[in-house]
Amino acid sequence: MTRINRYQVWPGSPCQLGAHWDGKGVNFALFSANAEKVELCLFDPGGRREERIPLPEFTDEVWHAYLPEVAPGQLYGYRVYGPWDPKNGHRFNPNKLLVDPYAKALRGRVRPDDAILPYKPSRGEMVMDRRNSARCVPKAQVIDPAFAWETDRRPRTPYFESLFYEMHVRGHTMRHPDLPESIRGTFAGLTRPSVIRHLKDLGVTAVELMPIFPFGDEKPLAEKGLVNYWGYNPYTFFAVDPKYLSSGRVQEFKTMVRTFHDAGLEVILDVVYNHTAEGNGLGPMLSLKGIDNATYYRLDPHEPRHYVDYTGCGNTLNMDHPRVVQMVMDSLRYWVQEMHVDGFRFDLAPAVGRTANGFNPSGPFLTALRQDPVLATAKVIAEPWDLGPDGYQLGNFPAGWAEWNGRFRDTIRQYWRGDEGRIPDVAYRVTGSSDCFEHHGRRPEASINFITSHDGFTLEDLVSYNTKHNEANQEGNRDGDDENFSWNCGDEGPTENPEVQALRRQQKRNLMATLLLSQGAPMILAGDELGHSQGGNNNPYCQDNETTWLDWDMTDPDRRAFLNFVKRLIHLRRKHPVFRRKRFFHGVHMDGESMKDITWLAPEGRELNEQDWQVPYARCFGFHLGGDTGFHMSEMGESEADRRFIVLMNAHHDDLPFHLPPADLGGEWALVLDTARPGESGPPALYYAGEAYPLKARSLVLLMHRPEDRPHEDEQPMLPLGGAAAGSFPE
Repeated sequence: MTRINRYQVWPGSPCQLGAHWDGKGVNFALFSANAEKVELCLFDPGGRREERIPLPEFTDEVWHAYLPEVAPGQLYGYRVYGPWDPKNGHRFNPNKLLVDPYAKALRGRVRPDDAILPYKPSRGEMVMDRRNSARCVPKAQVIDPAFAWETDRRPRTPYFESLFYEMHVRGHTMRHPDLPESIRGTFAGLTRPSVIRHLKDLGVTAVELMPIFPFGDEKPLAEKGLVNYWGYNPYTFFAVDPKYLSSGRVQEFKTMVRTFHDAGLEVILDVVYNHTAEGNGLGPMLSLKGIDNATYYRLDPHEPRHYVDYTGCGNTLNMDHPRVVQMVMDSLRYWVQEMHVDGFRFDLAPAVGRTANGFNPSGPFLTALRQDPVLATAKVIAEPWDLGPDGYQLGNFPAGWAEWNGRFRDTIRQYWRGDEGRIPDVAYRVTGSSDCFEHHGRRPEASINFITSHDGFTLEDLVSYNTKHNEANQEGNRDGDDENFSWNCGDEGPTENPEVQALRRQQKRNLMATLLLSQGAPMILAGDELGHSQGGNNNPYCQDNETTWLDWDMTDPDRRAFLNFVKRLIHLRRKHPVFRRKRFFHGVHMDGESMKDITWLAPEGRELNEQDWQVPYARCFGFHLGGDTGFHMSEMGESEADRRFIVLMNAHHDDLPFHLPPADLGGEWALVLDTARPGESGPPALYYAGEAYPLKARSLVLLMHRPEDRPHEDEQPMLPLGGAAAGSFPE
């Protein structure tokens, strides 16, 4: 034991990285293979007065010490000494205070000041800057992890039963009328009964939170009066960003998770392990860059001064190194074990699967994740693209992963926009994308289907704008994707034209119905059900204002009607397993049945033939779902025996009569919904084999088979699309 300043310092242990309180003191451990000296910096509660304690032990490339007089609440950071040699990849600068990569809580935020740069801006990145950055960098905080989880139980909803809801913590509640201002935009706000009730009434099963790890506001944004709103630029992976904590305590996040679980909702985190906010050689020094730059980041092997950038953010984490893999795995296990989250969506996921030779499904990180017993039951979802070579890897992630299906998004948008030649691809997308996922035992649930996400137009804007309108981002409208496969229905932006307004509402119903009646696991962007618009901004990453904050005012009858439509579609999906099959369709006859599991239909009422699929101008088709759910009978109770359905889709700008199939596929069909007829009035509720259904332009129709032994009077009216909820689905 030694004493430094007023602190006793014991050797401690290298086995557990980070700061860990054992009830009597705190063990500090930091990995750095190339450092020559590490100082632990302890701060007073105000974060101003600093005491530096050299870590006395270096074991297996870990610097460590145990301080018996330190307790939870202590603020700390590190200063790491070593070679300043950017040319060879080393950027040690002890003048810069560094955040512990394993910090469980932070106090303060990054200040966009030149003091956080490790080099002199006036002389270039090769010259060390000697200014102290402590005033501009958050301080890590030792925590007491105790929490009364009580009887918390994870919902463990299977993928095929899941409906994901992508949400921004701040934007979801900043304008919520039922919340006091003190908790708007925080985890505490998400726990309020009215927020939970909306999610439950809607019928979602999992909330996918956009990044909550601590992130910084880049200086160029600050100079424009903007902020990093989305948060896809973290600098540490174990803490939550302090701005989402109304109480300032980590327990607030745990309370949110417990509340969601009590409501049967899973919590999925959008995690960014592909890069950090430290950027390239001209970026700031906040943590890993100053701890061991040459280890943590993927550097150009020929010129280590330069970073390999597969992310578009300046750097890429080096997943070839076991300690970097360990850091990410430790982070994932922490969020599952200590914070009780249910899964993760990996931003730019190919980057975490890359080795020196490119993306490898059997690379170090993906292999470690696949065999980890703690993470075995966690949902893992890939955004299957990055900016590196062969960056689009849809369908190439290992068994056990689900993937955001960008082909579903683009194909369905193109089809309803009226693009030619899309029917063959639409058929693959609505049946679970077997062309992408039917291998290695993967199933339709591997496809996370979506029409919109945080990145791009909202559903309202998708039918209201032909081009992006990102002027508020102050980048000359150059940012954001130029190809959105959107259609404004005749006018650009807000309009008073009633015909355009009606067509937009119909197109929204078409898109949402296609999403929720397709095989795979659907994801809805929060606010789409409310008619949220971002004014045509398809990249509002820097808009922390009413552009991105959801408007909860539902006095508009059209908004109420669409919310009711979405709720009822979700109810339909959950009630009938044929819309969430566990196995792919193969167009084959079911056991003991004369009909196929799926039959593709032409408007003439016959089965589509090979030539029909090749007609480029065709935009109308249908399909009959044979009632086979893809379940083994032992997996279904008698009450779950499913009904048969016909889906008709017409993206033409003209009405078309669609002849229902002959009697061998069913004699009578009850109308469930028609997206072109928003109300209870309309065509008769029953249609018969061979009869022509009057299929409207740009519409989707759902018909349910009426069994012969079911009395006619038991049928219910079609799904009402407008006004208050009325009637119910045919049972």
